[in-house]
Amino acid sequence: MATSYEEIISDLRKRIFKPVYFLAGEEPYYIDLITDHIEQNVLPEADRPFNQMVLYGEDTSVSDIIEVSRRYPMMATHQVVIVKEAQSVRKIEELAIYIERPLPSTILVINYKYRTLDKRTRLVRLLDNHAVYFESNRLKDYQIPGWIERFLMGEGIKSEPDVSVMLGEYLGNDLHKIVNELNKLIITLPPDKPVISTRLVEKNIGISKDYNNFELQKAVGERNVLKANMIVNHFASNPRDNPLPLTIASLFSYFSKLLTYHYLTDKSKNSVAAALKINPYFVRDYETAAMTYSVTKTLQVVSLLRIFDMKSKGAGDVGSEAGDLLRELIFKILHL
Repeated sequence: MATSYEEIISDLRKRIFKPVYFLAGEEPYYIDLITDHIEQNVLPEADRPFNQMVLYGEDTSVSDIIEVSRRYPMMATHQVVIVKEAQSVRKIEELAIYIERPLPSTILVINYKYRTLDKRTRLVRLLDNHAVYFESNRLKDYQIPGWIERFLMGEGIKSEPDVSVMLGEYLGNDLHKIVNELNKLIITLPPDKPVISTRLVEKNIGISKDYNNFELQKAVGERNVLKANMIVNHFASNPRDNPLPLTIASLFSYFSKLLTYHYLTDKSKNSVAAALKINPYFVRDYETAAMTYSVTKTLQVVSLLRIFDMKSKGAGDVGSEAGDLLRELIFKILHL
């Protein structure tokens, strides 16, 4: 049974259909892609007015879904029934009655975002046997740069190594948001030079190529006091665009990886990249930082980051500005 996005889309393009597609999970991007593909490609446009119906969870019950799904198509081989926002349907587990004996001529799509089903339920067991149950999970933060690079390669676009990290730091792990911003960048590219640069990102998205969390990591890792202080002062002057908790989380991730690096027995580039889950291009940053921060100093930095994380949330410190806390934190790290 096709259970990955790629397998499902491949089968759909070959017109291999299942009677039910139950698309669930916290990451809506792939759920919407599969739903949109079925909505736009399964039936010819002329057949859709009579044989394609879209329901919405807030206004739909399980009995409504079953009733519509048991209808036969009009002068066509299939009808398509799409239930969007299905997470709002009450007692969705009662859909098992239909899943047990689905109508072969109906393609039922359940768009069930931000949640998953309990694997122990009868509904999931029936979906496994008679349909497609697909779960779309949120990517981890460390997976985002690699995902961005693969997305761009799929579009025939290259990027400078820092671009994927910058975008991942700034945009988080919302794939819809990331794709929207990437499409904006792709539109601006000249046809004769399909390469996204950090300067292009700065110009079109508003992320400073010089003043961001990634550059702060590098400056601290190299113990470049001047550059680190320039970035910190920029952050202090623009606290809404550079929230302290996000900066601390970014530094914590960086020094946690540095600690892992110290304990690796195989420090070859590919081995380090695999262990730290980073692009091999950035291994040299950790090699440099490891010469500056010993295991003991790295542990001290991690401890400092924990303390200042609590302070940024008001524990043990009342009234300090975020910029002042960041200046103090970076000063202490740089002068360990």
